[in-house]
Amino acid sequence: MRAFPRPVWVLFFGTFLNKFGTFVIPFLTLYLTQHGFSLTQAGLAVSAYGVGSFLASALGGHLADTLGRRNTIVISMFSTSVAMMLLSQARSFGMIAVITGFVGLTGELYRPASSALLADLVPLGERVTAFSTYRLAFNAGWAFGPATAGFLAGHSYFWLFAGDAGTSLLFGIVAWVALPHGVRAGKSDHGWLPVLRAVARDRRYRRLLCAAALVALVFLQMGSTFSLQITGLGFSPETYGALISMNGVLVVLCELPLTTLTQRWPARRVIAAGYLFVGLGFGTVAFARTVPWLAFAVCLFTIGEMTAMPVSSAYVADMAPREFRGRYIGVMGLTWALALICGPAIGMQIFHEYPVAMWVGCFGLTAVAATIILSGPD
Repeated sequence: MRAFPRPVWVLFFGTFLNKFGTFVIPFLTLYLTQHGFSLTQAGLAVSAYGVGSFLASALGGHLADTLGRRNTIVISMFSTSVAMMLLSQARSFGMIAVITGFVGLTGELYRPASSALLADLVPLGERVTAFSTYRLAFNAGWAFGPATAGFLAGHSYFWLFAGDAGTSLLFGIVAWVALPHGVRAGKSDHGWLPVLRAVARDRRYRRLLCAAALVALVFLQMGSTFSLQITGLGFSPETYGALISMNGVLVVLCELPLTTLTQRWPARRVIAAGYLFVGLGFGTVAFARTVPWLAFAVCLFTIGEMTAMPVSSAYVADMAPREFRGRYIGVMGLTWALALICGPAIGMQIFHEYPVAMWVGCFGLTAVAATIILSGPD
């Protein structure tokens, strides 16, 4: 880590700052239901965020390869700041859904650029550690952000929007001042057609995309259905904030030491094992009725996250052609965005009818994902 160049540390700091201020989206379901909107409407609003995120994955990858990594991050953060303040003033469901989709577009636009810039700056053999440290910064913000947001929500939801907008603006300023442009594609490689051809030839990448899409359907329940499970058991929004902050704390404390072990083993086996732990954690939620049991479930799916995610990120960066790196990472983001479009809405609908089956089904999906990852030759 000491060998990382200065811009890498700047990127880590900006990521921490931005993620600490991600106040609104984890509490969007509670915000809407407590302001008189139905569970279905809350699910549709989260899906609207997913639509914006889907567009951001494609557009963000394209801009990262053409305008440059830094410029894409700056555009994302400044526009997110404006979008958050617009969302704070929306009152009708239609307007809330539209602006939430815009927030998804602007707020997720920076992700392919950040990951691509990190891969540009760090050599091949050090990327698992680099992505683990990047996730440490990401989750250090996540560790403190939701707990802070829970406190602010207890006073006024407006402060969630203002805090989110302010931290996005600060990250944009940091990126503009201190980050390099990173690698850009040549003009002949600006389009998506050569990227899609490369993806079509890459069986390893296609298997990873399919498996990641299934796991994303499961993992994204943490920001939607999991909150309803906790409040449905009679616990407060502050308890939900503390539990998902625990996820971030565990990643901050444990992921780097764990990575020193997992980076020595075959990547596909590590990713598959991580996916199974994610499923065990969410499956445990079906039977958890107390805070300690809920915390145990969080521990299980966090172990899976820490095992699979940094190795998966490095795996994608390593296999991506240099000139397509931003778009390759963007295509991976598309799988998570598609899951965000439909996952929370489907999850909440199943949860409303068959809550236990919803959580058990999460384990089933991760088992299928692990099987896909392990199938076929390298």
